[in-house]
Amino acid sequence: MIVLASRSAARRAVLDGAGVTYEATVAGVDEDAAKASLLAEGQGPREVADALAELKAIRVSRGRAGFVIGADQTLDLDGRLYDKVDTVAAARERLRELRGRAHRLHSAVVVAKDGAPIWREVATATLTMRDFSDAFLERYLADEGEQALGSVGCYRLEGLGAQLFSRIEGDYFAILGLPLMGLLDLMRRHGVLAT
Repeated sequence: MIVLASRSAARRAVLDGAGVTYEATVAGVDEDAAKASLLAEGQGPREVADALAELKAIRVSRGRAGFVIGADQTLDLDGRLYDKVDTVAAARERLRELRGRAHRLHSAVVVAKDGAPIWREVATATLTMRDFSDAFLERYLADEGEQALGSVGCYRLEGLGAQLFSRIEGDYFAILGLPLMGLLDLMRRHGVLAT
């Protein structure tokens, strides 16, 4: 049995597209408190993503049979961790800040079994936003609306957000929030997926 410790639509779409049968559940982790603690300890955006993915996987796997997938993604601009925004106005400001610059997405996935992590991967992608016009930004936000609030970067690369970029380096699935190739390999090695 495979359990995804996330209700993320993007992560579910990645697993669905790969033909993986799984159950999705909420991890019940206070991410804000965990982030604050990790940042206070001097952890950077990459380490925060890894720690949160592990926390989610372990929390759900306690007392539950099977393999539990925990995942998290952080946006890193010049070493600073960014969180999701709550309003379209805040999304406008976030996109203006990212415009014409490169940022990194750190996507962590941890698999736990019987309350302990057994495998992990952190993939980093670098995305460079083009220097789009204010008029384009307004059209983009009018079309995306609140969907832009679903990701920390205020874009869906699998949608209109692709038009925001001039260059993308890294794994597509990691950008969507779930590094997939190593995860599928792990599941095949454990006989959970067909070889």
